[in-house]
Amino acid sequence: MLTESAVELLRRQPFVAALQPWQVDRLATMATEATFEPNDVIFYEGEECSQFYLIVAGRVAVEITTPKRAFRIDTLAAGDELGWSSVLAGKGKYFQARALQPVRALKFDGAELIHHFQTDPALGTALLLRLLEVVSGRLEATRLQVLDMYWPAAKQAGA
Repeated sequence: MLTESAVELLRRQPFVAALQPWQVDRLATMATEATFEPNDVIFYEGEECSQFYLIVAGRVAVEITTPKRAFRIDTLAAGDELGWSSVLAGKGKYFQARALQPVRALKFDGAELIHHFQTDPALGTALLLRLLEVVSGRLEATRLQVLDMYWPAAKQAGA
């Protein structure tokens, strides 16, 4: 369970800004605190990690990995969300997340979130809409990184 100050931290998270106060309170009952040190891998690409995080402090790299290296797609900070795929039961993570500095976060279990989606349609709809915004943001960040990597080559080729 969270301390009273952690409940207040949740209320200040942009992710819950559009939720009703009772929805934020309900979400707070599911939250626990998590901390990570620099270079800790929060989860690996492909891993079936069922945790969703709201970052309270610190910075996290969102990466796509290859056998030789990791490519940073985005850098997240306080107020950002991490681990949206935790609500896709049985699916692996689409990215790797690695702490760049000490990170403090609020952690939610994906299976518990799914349960609340099913038993409380109003809360489920509100959270799924917010998660869709997160997915959209990651897609845009990935698109921009791909453009950045390939645009100079396309420009040289006359595209």
